Amino acid sequence: MKEKLISAMNGVGSLVVLLALLAYSCYAIVAAIIAAKHGDGGALAILLWCGVLVADLVALGGLFVVQPNHGVVLQLFGRYVGTVRDEGLRFANPFYSKKPVSLRVRNFETNKLKVNDQDGNPVEIGAVVVWKVVDTAQAVFQVDDYENYVHVQSEAAMRNLATAYPYDSHEEHVMSLRGHTAAVAEHLKKEIHERLEVAGVDILEARISHLAYAPEIAAAMLQRQQAGAIIAARQKIVEGAVGMVEMALEMLAKNKVVTLDEERKAAMVSNLLVVLCGERATQPVVNTGTIYH
Repeated sequence: MKEKLISAMNGVGSLVVLLALLAYSCYAIVAAIIAAKHGDGGALAILLWCGVLVADLVALGGLFVVQPNHGVVLQLFGRYVGTVRDEGLRFANPFYSKKPVSLRVRNFETNKLKVNDQDGNPVEIGAVVVWKVVDTAQAVFQVDDYENYVHVQSEAAMRNLATAYPYDSHEEHVMSLRGHTAAVAEHLKKEIHERLEVAGVDILEARISHLAYAPEIAAAMLQRQQAGAIIAARQKIVEGAVGMVEMALEMLAKNKVVTLDEERKAAMVSNLLVVLCGERATQPVVNTGTIYH
């Protein structure tokens, strides 16, 4: 079911007419009663104006107010008639049921959920979701309670997201919850939007607001994370050192600074790797002999 926009009469003019008719009906009833007491008849007039008064009171029920950035869903005996979005005092069929729906931007923060990431590690995760209703008919008729539906489906999407990525990764080509926040947020927004599209809700933004290892494994995972960081750093250092050694050998050979045999090259490579990969500053040692003596 899609939203159908309709217009309603200006309520200010209708209110003036109905109040004037109400006042005149009361006056006419009083005048008919007085005439009846003086024997001038008037019983039929009393019934007539009483009917007009009742109809006027019923018609007053057709007045309703549309707040700014709101929509009012109109139904007639269970049948969807349309949605009025024109703000101000409006008038429609008094037998229409009127349900206001806010079209304003809203946000909420999900509960902190404990789920397992892609590696099976329990993590705590929470998110902030910014949303708004774009189709009042779908929001009212497609789901039972669209606000509760938004909350439940957002948490379900967040659980599914957490299982799709590891908490952390030291490899650049592997996306992680902690290391690729923008891409993860875009994935979360897309998944929530797909779930809530049926309810006429548009997701403007969805971002992770809380992310941490579960308390029972936090200490162990911190040590693992530190070890992984050290290994990754060492790998980068070794890769860089090997590249520098290769560059040094190529430049020495190209510029013909010195001619090195294989044994001298091996010694030079060993010394350079020690210097480049060592954790502490190296102490120079002056060799006054040769590597052969």
